[in-house]
Amino acid sequence: MGLIISLLIWALIGWAAGKIMGSSYVWWLNIIIGIVGGWLGGALLGSFLNLGEIAGISIGGVVTGIIGAVLLIFIIRLIKK
Repeated sequence: MGLIISLLIWALIGWAAGKIMGSSYVWWLNIIIGIVGGWLGGALLGSFLNLGEIAGISIGGVVTGIIGAVLLIFIIRLIKK
């Protein structure tokens, strides 16, 4: 159950980053971008954003995941050019 919830959160993180960056990747690529972006954001920002939790979901984790996914989309665009 925890894995399914994590995948849904990662998918939403990837979707949100795609909307912010105006990209149109397919849903499964959004999940991958969300997973890698969440890791990247967590690695870069660490525990700087300790914003608490809502229903067991870390707000700081979601924010750093979105930041990481946006950064990942930016890097992908630079490489594709």
